[in-house]
Amino acid sequence: MFRNLALSTLTALALSTGGAIAAGGAGHVTDYDFSFEGPFGTYDQNQLQRGLQIYTEVCAACHGLQFVPIRTLGDENGPGLPEEQVRAYAEFFEIYDPAIEDWRPATPNDHFPGSNLETAPDLSLMAKARAGFHGPAGLALNPLFRGIGGAEYIASLLVYYTGEEVEQAGTILYENETFEGGLISMAPPLWDGAVEFNDGSPNDVVSMSQDVAAFLMWTAEPKMMERKQMGFVSVILLTILSVLLYLTNKRIWAPVKHRTRSDTPAE
Repeated sequence: MFRNLALSTLTALALSTGGAIAAGGAGHVTDYDFSFEGPFGTYDQNQLQRGLQIYTEVCAACHGLQFVPIRTLGDENGPGLPEEQVRAYAEFFEIYDPAIEDWRPATPNDHFPGSNLETAPDLSLMAKARAGFHGPAGLALNPLFRGIGGAEYIASLLVYYTGEEVEQAGTILYENETFEGGLISMAPPLWDGAVEFNDGSPNDVVSMSQDVAAFLMWTAEPKMMERKQMGFVSVILLTILSVLLYLTNKRIWAPVKHRTRSDTPAE
């Protein structure tokens, strides 16, 4: 029994270390290295800003981020935009205000608009929903050291278009090696040079896919860094508490453990 259990664990570990895996029933998913992975990982602020630019210029035409307040773009552990830029960015959107029964420019306190198309899913929780790296059963090591897999899924989805098109019932579908079923209704949204960055960062499809995937991971997990810090502090406190409990236990029971047989009361 123990031999079979050990073999199963080793097999799961071997499968979990591969560069490409199936996430949530999907096809080819590459395990990209993101800065926020691991117990001490943090978001790359420059990458989040590039991802925001890609979302704004490419994704926002169809997809929304309705659960994300615009003001969070200024968060220190987020894109970190100055207050003036956040305010100017918000004015690019129009929000329907029931109080005035009309449309008005958005403010930082408003949320991003929702999706413009019924067939375009909102991206607020996409990265969190596409969990893929689970690790050995019961251990949950991969989510700790390699992330939950959502960012890898999104980046792979944007990269692995084959260029083939299939017509079904009058609808054009695009072949994608990551999407479950292999055919997706969304045309390839990125191509080399689709977005120009002011800092001269790479703008090939693979690089831009990782940038926007990191940004969408932040929209789904904006408080990830704070939780990691709190978890690290909790581990330290629990370790200190365990040591104190151990030493206290040793001190309390030391007289009993060192009592000789002659000290034991006769029955």
